Amino acid sequence: QVQLVESGGGLVQSGGSLRLSCAASGSVSSIGAMAWYRQAPGKQRDLVAIIARGGRDEYADSVKGRFTISRDNAKNTVDLQMNSLKPEDTAVYYCNAVNEWYPGRDYWGQGTQVTVSS
Repeated sequence: QVQLVESGGGLVQSGGSLRLSCAASGSVSSIGAMAWYRQAPGKQRDLVAIIARGGRDEYADSVKGRFTISRDNAKNTVDLQMNSLKPEDTAVYYCNAVNEWYPGRDYWGQGTQVTVSS
């Protein structure tokens, strides 16, 4: 089992920046790619950014050029640097880790609230 603990959410004005962090513990050798998702009220949970163990990353079109995902395999952490934040970025952000031992049984953090005021 893997535990994911997020930190770094909060309230920021439009145009501001926040950095989210996620630390994994437990059976970390089972982790493949790591990602950040977000879910706004009344909407589905969507992928924001994903990074492979080797560092290849991909982003949702809505955040390209503003958000940067990074990971430290030695520390079992994944971060999301969010710049030029917009009110539409307001959501609960979830850390995700792909379970390579049992595909489909991914790990999730508890979520951290990001609120961007206009």
